[in-house]
Amino acid sequence: MRKNLGRFTIYMLLLVLVISSTTFGKGLAKSAKPNENSNKPGQDIQGPAPVFNDVSVHDPSIVKDGDTYYVFGSHIEAAKSKDLKSWETFTNGYTTPDNAIYGDLSKNLAGSFEWAGENDSDSKGGFAVWAPDVYWNENYVNEDGSKGAYMIYYSASSTYIRSAIGYAVSDKIEGPYKYVDTIVYSGFTKEEAYDANSKVNKKWTNTNIQDLINEGTLTGPRTGWFNSNGSFANGNFPNAIDANLFRDKEGKLWMTYGSWSGGIFVLEIDEETGKAIYPGKDGKTEDGRMIDRYFGTKIAGGYTKSGEGPYIVYDKNTDYFYLYVTYGWLGVDGGYNMRQFRSKSPDGPYLDASGQDAVLPGNVDHTPYGNKIMGNFLFERKVGDPGTGIGVGYMSPGHNSVYLDPETGKQFLVFHSRFPETGEMHEVRIHQMFMNKEGWPVVAPYRYAGEEIAKVNRQDLIGDYKFINQGKDYSAEIKKSVFISLNKDGTISGDVEGTWEKDSHNTAIITIDGATYTGVFVRQWDPTSERYVMAFTALSKEGVSIWGSKIESKTDKEVVGAVISDLSLGDTDKVISNLNLPVEGTNHATISWETSDSAVVTNTGVITRPEAGKESVKATLTATVTKGEVTATKSFDITVLPYKATGLTAAYSFESSLKDNDGKFSDGTITGNRIDNTGGTITYTEGKSGQAAVFNGESGVRLPNGLISSNTYSVSVWLKPEQLTNYTTTFFGARDSNNWVSLLPNGPIGGNTMVWSGSGRWYDAPAGLTINKGEWTHLAFTVDKGTINLYVNGDKKFTGTNFPDIFTTSNGSFSLGVNWWDTPYKGAMDELRIYEGALSPGEVANLAQANR
Repeated sequence: MRKNLGRFTIYMLLLVLVISSTTFGKGLAKSAKPNENSNKPGQDIQGPAPVFNDVSVHDPSIVKDGDTYYVFGSHIEAAKSKDLKSWETFTNGYTTPDNAIYGDLSKNLAGSFEWAGENDSDSKGGFAVWAPDVYWNENYVNEDGSKGAYMIYYSASSTYIRSAIGYAVSDKIEGPYKYVDTIVYSGFTKEEAYDANSKVNKKWTNTNIQDLINEGTLTGPRTGWFNSNGSFANGNFPNAIDANLFRDKEGKLWMTYGSWSGGIFVLEIDEETGKAIYPGKDGKTEDGRMIDRYFGTKIAGGYTKSGEGPYIVYDKNTDYFYLYVTYGWLGVDGGYNMRQFRSKSPDGPYLDASGQDAVLPGNVDHTPYGNKIMGNFLFERKVGDPGTGIGVGYMSPGHNSVYLDPETGKQFLVFHSRFPETGEMHEVRIHQMFMNKEGWPVVAPYRYAGEEIAKVNRQDLIGDYKFINQGKDYSAEIKKSVFISLNKDGTISGDVEGTWEKDSHNTAIITIDGATYTGVFVRQWDPTSERYVMAFTALSKEGVSIWGSKIESKTDKEVVGAVISDLSLGDTDKVISNLNLPVEGTNHATISWETSDSAVVTNTGVITRPEAGKESVKATLTATVTKGEVTATKSFDITVLPYKATGLTAAYSFESSLKDNDGKFSDGTITGNRIDNTGGTITYTEGKSGQAAVFNGESGVRLPNGLISSNTYSVSVWLKPEQLTNYTTTFFGARDSNNWVSLLPNGPIGGNTMVWSGSGRWYDAPAGLTINKGEWTHLAFTVDKGTINLYVNGDKKFTGTNFPDIFTTSNGSFSLGVNWWDTPYKGAMDELRIYEGALSPGEVANLAQANR
């Protein structure tokens, strides 16, 4: 009897352990067991540093095949990884005919390209194949009758509304994929019509709609598809891009798609053929949302409000379908940000945490709609913090997919992002997500480094944190971290105030300004301090996300000492640009500045450079660092250099020729629509001074090699554009195709006139305006050992530092109106001047006034 009781006791103990383990994971993503020491206070667990290998795949859609993760993205880029940290690409972009994904690209996808995407309108001179989604469909019936195929649903696009979604299949996930059909078209018109730079007749009869009518699937075109002038009613109907396939809980296959325009839609897919199952009739859902005979059911957006890259994932543990969309514009200044909704049904309605429908009620501001899970942010590194650089953060993160591991329950947010101070360069990022107690996935603050959700000790949560509130807005503004403390008594102090508590093993409950946020505490890898730190992520019922990252607590004396030790202004013996004077250090230390001579440098770091020929000037800046009652000072001797005397290197006045008036370089030569081809035409017309060169939008000028071979130079030119097309260059110089400088009338930063450079990173120097078509504007930029200034009509519009040193050889390539990639310049150009040395503001102003 005693032996049986002992066995029963052991059995019950094991049962309790199992139940405890299950309870620990309830409401959270399942993961490995917690570390046996994780609930003991003061355990500074520092495992090996993660190893990352990053790739650039825009609009990444994730799929797992065996033990390998894949992301497929726009512009026929893709990569793979075994661990979600180290990635490698295996594609070759738009190469044709030997394309890694599509084989003979032009021939294979010809069915879609008849409508959009190849050498047409916005894709003139190239291709536009975007945002694919790869899906293994075990029930697809192949041509030989066998079952099972990898299906890739891609977008081909020529304008912001004229697009098509097609699909292709393969027996291997890496391809090549063979074209099957094009299933959804958008941007069609009621009658014959054509876009600029296009020969495609947009009339609806040139889509698959006519075939669907002929076979009886549709009764005819819907009158509402067209505006009163016959154009496509894109305020109510979708742009046919950004497809994503998913299954519902009954196993039915669905496709969600859409971008901006009339919103996001969903269609059922025939799993045996891959074709769309069109509703056939117009109608409304029970909650009043549109059902269109062709496009399907509307599930989000509308009224041309931003919203693209839809992705839906079903979680059997919560019995919800989660819809992710991205608001904003994808450029670094576009405020791209990811939103989240959920539904009990694959076709909606999808609601956010506050119960708002993802389908907009009208032409309203849509920023309040959707849980904002990530936008622009920066965990800012303050003076005295560990590590180097500005900290870690993202610009315009978005167009995400989600991987929900069916075995472990782990969930990952997969997206591309740009980064602070690196221009338009983008890379893939993976963040783990955890389910909060309201059944919403919350996003970990830092990228995935192999972390596991585990039991945490309350004592280890007490301390100082960098804190970010994502808000609900979207703009180019960066949400920078602020300083808070989670206090022992459960209060929050610092830049925000409130209360906090830990519930169960790792649940975070945080209340700030009357709003309660629920999420988790989790240890993560902080790439700035290069340590594993305590972090938290939580979401409010208003759909606002907050993050925290713990920092080392210090005494006031230690804080001041750390700031004094770390405080630096760089090389102050040869100053040629304004100084960045920090006013805050680690742990809320303050830094104030005094100058010995404000005519040299002000207490905010603004310098005044002497004119060329003058002597250098000197001053002293003194920093006072304060934390509590502790104060210390540190002084910096500043020497401001005068402008250097500049020398004219080349002058092209375009007086019926491409001759260098200065006589140092040979004549320019006419090219076709690229820097390295022929066949173009340049004519001449009345200019700002005498005659000007006329560029017809299909031609350019190749200038002599070696015009600039220095890190100190200036460029001055008059422009009168006839068209303003994105990325189009006027003056272009390059060491090679990976290291270049370009002067753009209409650049990637909100259409700004700008200097744009590509090297190891991208550099943007926007003017904050766009020059006008049909009128003369003087543009100039100067580069002086990493300091760049951009001028418009003699006024300085941008100044920045760390501009890349591009022209390190004597044989750099130079051109006007063309480069290796983009739409050529169309308009007039006059009085191009290249200088050795950086022109002063006064000299630039004189050039701008000379020919008025």
